[in-house]
Amino acid sequence: MKAIVVFYSRTGDTKKVAQEIANELQCPIEEIFDLKNRSGALGYISAGRDATLKNLTELKPISHNPADYDIIIIGTPIWSWDVSTPIRTYLQNNKGNFKNLAYFCTMGKSGGNRAFNEMEKICGKAPITSLALIAKEIAKNDFANKIIGFTSQVKNFNA
Repeated sequence: MKAIVVFYSRTGDTKKVAQEIANELQCPIEEIFDLKNRSGALGYISAGRDATLKNLTELKPISHNPADYDIIIIGTPIWSWDVSTPIRTYLQNNKGNFKNLAYFCTMGKSGGNRAFNEMEKICGKAPITSLALIAKEIAKNDFANKIIGFTSQVKNFNA
């Protein structure tokens, strides 16, 4: 099974989790880059607004074609209880190229299930598994067992 982890991270939490998942699966990783500046307080406000309005954004071109992989593990931060705008854009741009999907998200407290449902709706495919982590778990590095459970489900999936 050929897998890749694809993620967007505004603050670094989603990147930290993505790296752990890629290490556990020993697979490549691709970071999505939003061409809109999302840093600082104004970036935080625009991120929430764009997510709520279901806006799309302009992304830096990707290096890996998702059609080349049996499973794409997609990671997003939760913005205003929704999937982040850069990941929404990535999904929209590539929805016909996904064979199988798994989702993970990082969030303050809630919004994971809503975002996963939205991601499934955009792609027209249910994920084989999903993982939601709260910022507190990530800050304390208290998520290793959840990563192992998540990646075990990915490894055991027969594409």
